[in-house]
Amino acid sequence: MNDRSTTALTAPLRNYPLLLSSQFLGAFGDNVILAVILGPVMKRFQAHEITAQYQQIANILYTSLLFVPYLFFAPIAGYFNDRFPKTRGLMAGNGLKMIGAVLAWISLAHKQYWLGIGYLIVGFGACLYSPAKYGILPEIVPAERLVKANGTVELLTLVAILCGNIFGAQIVDHLSLNICYTLVIFIYAISTLLNLIMVQTPEHPQIQFRTNFQEFWHTARFIFLRPRLVKIVVGTSLFWICGAMMKMNFQPWGQQVMHFTTMTEVALLGLWLSIGVMAGSVLAGQLHKIGELHAIRRYGIILAGGVALVACTEYLMRAGLTHPRPYVIAMLLITGLVAGLFLIPLNAALQAESHQGKLGKTIATQNLIENAAMLGGSAFAYFNVTIGFDPSQIFLALAGLVAVVASFLGFARIAPLPSAGTQVESTAAS
Repeated sequence: MNDRSTTALTAPLRNYPLLLSSQFLGAFGDNVILAVILGPVMKRFQAHEITAQYQQIANILYTSLLFVPYLFFAPIAGYFNDRFPKTRGLMAGNGLKMIGAVLAWISLAHKQYWLGIGYLIVGFGACLYSPAKYGILPEIVPAERLVKANGTVELLTLVAILCGNIFGAQIVDHLSLNICYTLVIFIYAISTLLNLIMVQTPEHPQIQFRTNFQEFWHTARFIFLRPRLVKIVVGTSLFWICGAMMKMNFQPWGQQVMHFTTMTEVALLGLWLSIGVMAGSVLAGQLHKIGELHAIRRYGIILAGGVALVACTEYLMRAGLTHPRPYVIAMLLITGLVAGLFLIPLNAALQAESHQGKLGKTIATQNLIENAAMLGGSAFAYFNVTIGFDPSQIFLALAGLVAVVASFLGFARIAPLPSAGTQVESTAAS
């Protein structure tokens, strides 16, 4: 057996566990670094060095930086990973994240703008890494294990997000920023090293940028010319707007309303919401078949109600609620549960009803639209802050936005798709 044949046989065996380990560390680091960036904002507010409005704006702007690369770089990232070995895309993505973390660290000794530049580069790394981590699976995993492999990657990503949020909050609360950034850089370096020792996957020199770019926009046109698919993408985008705005509002709301004093307490808000999403995702797989979307509008309205009930915590405290944390935990769990029920049927329907030969580009188009929507959500939050809304009012504004958009997401009750007689896949969104 020649060396090439031996490499082809050993690549899946070697690359798959390396991919899982690298993906976990990369997603873990992405959430640790955001906690390290936002931690000082919380401490400066506690020290009365910044105003409440400045704290809200800082959370919005820093969180939004991660969305920008997906909006402008997604087609190029898709071409890079289609044209060149996907192992190279993985390594380049993590390498960019490491460079971004170094630049963010430099901001401690130099100008503050290096912090924003560094986190923006982390976003470019994430944008480059994302299509590679899914695109490489068919090259390193047997076809019969592909669905399970996708689910494993999703699950590890979600676990990494939750663990990264908590770990990042813990180190910000107990360690110096220099040590925090050193840990982040070390995490990205290990993830990059794991990509470096993977067996290189094939490249495809026949793929041209112009053709690839045209196919991307043809796929987008395919979606936009079908009203049902447009509604589906609007629905998934609404979910991510809701998640992004809640995430960027958790710190000011937790500190100003719940009187939290540590980043760990803030991170736990996201934990309860994520647990609810996971539960809702699993439940969606039991309740709905692929293509059944008649309940989406109802879930959207209930989701808006859940966000509004979280916002009402402040007013209940003024009315005499002395132990708000159990109430907040319950509301976040319920909100997350409904959010999972809302998202998973939409994702499954989009994948089932899109052009099956261009599913990768369909998902890339969906990601582009969703990140554009999240930037729009950031602009909406920023506008509300500038007109004087406090964190509770931001949640109420978000609830109103969700209710209005969800009211237009009416889907006719139709029979499940012939190719999708099984239940909706219940992988939790990450």
